[in-house]
Amino acid sequence: MKRVSITYKIPESGVNLLKNEYEVWINPKDKLLTKDELKELAKESDALITMLADPIDEEVLSQGKNKLKIVANYAVGYNNIDIDKAKELGIYVSNTPDVLTETTADLAWSLMLAVARRIVEADKFTREGKFDGWKPELFLGTDVYGKTLGIIGCGSIGQAVARRAKGFDMKVYYYQRHRLSKEREEELNISYLPLDELLKVSDFISLNVPLTEETYHLLDREKLSLIKKDAFVINTARGPVIDEKALYEKLKNNEIGGAAIDVYENEPKLTPGLADLKNVVLTPHIGSATHETRNKMSLMVAKDVIRALEGQVPEHVVWR
Repeated sequence: MKRVSITYKIPESGVNLLKNEYEVWINPKDKLLTKDELKELAKESDALITMLADPIDEEVLSQGKNKLKIVANYAVGYNNIDIDKAKELGIYVSNTPDVLTETTADLAWSLMLAVARRIVEADKFTREGKFDGWKPELFLGTDVYGKTLGIIGCGSIGQAVARRAKGFDMKVYYYQRHRLSKEREEELNISYLPLDELLKVSDFISLNVPLTEETYHLLDREKLSLIKKDAFVINTARGPVIDEKALYEKLKNNEIGGAAIDVYENEPKLTPGLADLKNVVLTPHIGSATHETRNKMSLMVAKDVIRALEGQVPEHVVWR
């Protein structure tokens, strides 16, 4: 019987689908597998369902050269996988695109509102019994309605973020390598700006780019210096898109209004001192964390595994 190995527990919807046809092994530990454990799994499995934090590099993939048919990444990103090596070995790589678009856009907006209106600070204050009545200057925050939103990366998630901005009557600018069509810009009511200009004029900056060589430290110390002192940075993309240490220094010195972050440069570790700042909201990589979306992701990876093991091309294959 063919074997499917899952490197971390995922929702049962997809697992049950696989159990009907294959031997399924699921990591029983509440922690990521080691490199050696991944290599052993690659060697003995016909299919791997992996997490974004699993380093599926040349060394791991080489162990699967005789048996492994697919690495199905339980994420929209796949920068943890050596795609060139997988292609060389004829091992399919799939991901879970589109399904988490709206959910991640919801979180980006949740973070934007939370950091602007100091929700986390106010919640803690209230829970600690410090609230003793309404006061004119208690937890003054920043309006979101009517402000300027800059979107860096206007793919499916960036566009979903832009659609939500209509309800807040925001002026929306975007930047990415390839400009959208005029028709699409008009439909979304957004305008293109070069990155430097977008950073200078935006009150809120939402990062929605994949992690590539070009986007690594896209917001470095120099770019962060262009941001207005009362502006906010929202990152639901990938941690290394921002120079986290430089961002921390800007926030600590009140050179940027605030930040709301769901992903981190050295995840799960944070830059020392970041968690002590009051002008940041920090969440543990929960962009797609809803029951509905995570179940859909589970079904997507399972169906792609089934297709690969039955000799078909996976629907969400990364390379052909």
